[in-house]
Amino acid sequence: MSQVNSLEGVAYAKKTNIRWHIVIMLFIVTAVNVGDRTTLAIAGKDMSSALGIDPGQMGWIFSAFAWAYCIAQIPGGWLLDRFGSKKIYLWSLSLWSIFTLLQGFVAVFDGYGALISLAVLLFFVGLAEAPSMPGNSRFIAAWFPSKERATAAAIFNSAQYFATVIFAPIMGWLTMSMGWESIFIFMGVLGLLVTLVAAKVIHNPLSHPKANAAEIDYIREGGALVDMDQQGAKKAPAKKAGALKQLMSNRMLLGIYLGQYCITVITYFFITWFPLYLAMERHLDIKTVGFIAAIPAICGFLGGLLGGVLSDRILKATKSLSFARKTPIVFGMLMSMMMIFCNYVDSIYMVVFFMALAFLGKGIGALGWAVMSDVAPKEMAGTAGGIFNLCGNISGIVSPVVIGYIVKVTGHFEWALVYVSLHALIAIFSYLVIVGPIKRIEIKQASAESAEIAG
Repeated sequence: MSQVNSLEGVAYAKKTNIRWHIVIMLFIVTAVNVGDRTTLAIAGKDMSSALGIDPGQMGWIFSAFAWAYCIAQIPGGWLLDRFGSKKIYLWSLSLWSIFTLLQGFVAVFDGYGALISLAVLLFFVGLAEAPSMPGNSRFIAAWFPSKERATAAAIFNSAQYFATVIFAPIMGWLTMSMGWESIFIFMGVLGLLVTLVAAKVIHNPLSHPKANAAEIDYIREGGALVDMDQQGAKKAPAKKAGALKQLMSNRMLLGIYLGQYCITVITYFFITWFPLYLAMERHLDIKTVGFIAAIPAICGFLGGLLGGVLSDRILKATKSLSFARKTPIVFGMLMSMMMIFCNYVDSIYMVVFFMALAFLGKGIGALGWAVMSDVAPKEMAGTAGGIFNLCGNISGIVSPVVIGYIVKVTGHFEWALVYVSLHALIAIFSYLVIVGPIKRIEIKQASAESAEIAG
């Protein structure tokens, strides 16, 4: 008996932690992903002057990415479910990097030619990036037990703030030193290099060469869907009659979709119009904008990590998945609404303070991907994540354009901040009133499709 216990102790001591290597790689890829989206916000002022783009046109250019990103979400999720996470994930990363690189050369065209080519390339970036976040969600569901899932999802999701912290100052410096075109070339080349690294690091649990049996057993027993890709290859989502309808009509998911739409409005404000808010409303030069924009982003990054850790600790203490996920979301969205106080202060220090609090709150409340990892059916995790991301990023079509026209009509950003803050309030309503208990959905067979969907 003592020998058995000794062997078990050795096996436990040697349990690998490859899952944390995976999430670090997801963090890096997501940082590049969001960094690519931030390029236009940093380059926007100089680019607008060089190409003759007004705020209304800039809003439409911003939305070109989101149109494609939304259109491709469900097909991108289906590709992940059908062909596996790694293959589609790497193709996604390499293609969006190439299209980002090409944006650095749109100035070879004149007038509307440059405008159209920029919009087209952003559209292709949106198509290519579509599988990325659903892919992250699939990897988290496959690699992490429930008790670690919010922390893992928060790590990769916090990359959206880290991207601004790292890339905004670099892009600001590149724009001032080498011209706005240089930041697109820089991000495109960086993305291709990251693709090579990701190909070596990222694998699915059952095919990873360095994850041992002890770790696989540990995550499987904790609720990780380690065989997700193997089952996905056998059960193509399109063959499950009515499955998509179930994902689109479930009350819990509808509430989660609405909440994500509202939370993503805040995200798009920060990665599109916030640098321009500092430049146009607060009259800062682009180099200063790059550095100041990093301050709220640092708070968002810390908030993102804090929200995940807090959620997992609440889950451990209360054993209530719903309470653990909803509490940080509600608290974070209340904090996000503090951006509206920027309308009543003149000091740039106070503006940065309120925006930092808002971004901190947004980070704490950005647990949508953790929730999706908790609730998505394992045979359709990519598709469910695609629908979720589609609903969230419809805001990327709507909000940049709305904000652009608010600024164009009023000449200021006051009502734009009100518009963004109201969405935080709606997100709170959605999670408290519509979502109900949070639990994993089980896709019913065709014979049961007419019955009420579980959850």
